[in-house]
Amino acid sequence: MSREISEEALADHLLGFDPARRIICAVAGAPGSGKSTLAEALVARLNAAEPGTAEVFPMDGFHYDDLYLVPAGLRPRKGAPDTFDVGGLASTLARLRANEEDNVAVPVFDREIEIARAGARLIDRSVRILVAEGNYLLLDRPPWTALRAFFDVTVTLDVPEEVLRDRLGARWKGFQLSAAEIADKVEENDLPNGRLVREHGATADFVIRYRD
Repeated sequence: MSREISEEALADHLLGFDPARRIICAVAGAPGSGKSTLAEALVARLNAAEPGTAEVFPMDGFHYDDLYLVPAGLRPRKGAPDTFDVGGLASTLARLRANEEDNVAVPVFDREIEIARAGARLIDRSVRILVAEGNYLLLDRPPWTALRAFFDVTVTLDVPEEVLRDRLGARWKGFQLSAAEIADKVEENDLPNGRLVREHGATADFVIRYRD
């Protein structure tokens, strides 16, 4: 069973690891659960305690491009598990975990244009704590299960579906979509993906629960 934890306590836990080696903390949860917000806040807290010690590593950089998704008929489901390059993500996690290179270039997803920019950011060898965040990092289905070996600490976010629905609707409003288009994205893609994460996610070390 996952142990409930606060952001502050999680930061203290991560800082308690051997500083001589790199560790990777995975933060997983449904779309709209606040993974990016938590990861960024956690990294800010870690760097306030020890400057330069932590960085965020988002899973979203490994989205397949529309040049593949459209002809494959997967574009309407972009964001579902089979629309990510899991092998590429695993290879990059292996390089980051080994920490044998001066730096590792990682892709960054540009949400404004729905494109992952290859090599958009370099993670330096000196960074000792990586906070990986993404919907399916703990999905208990192949090929995602292969990722677990790279994580020292795992965390899930527990947020009620009605809160997710409100957050996701507000997110898509920023993209000048019609009400019907927003409803379709939320009800036919985002929330089903969230249910998959909740129902088929491996048990994490820790859970952070939504508080109203």
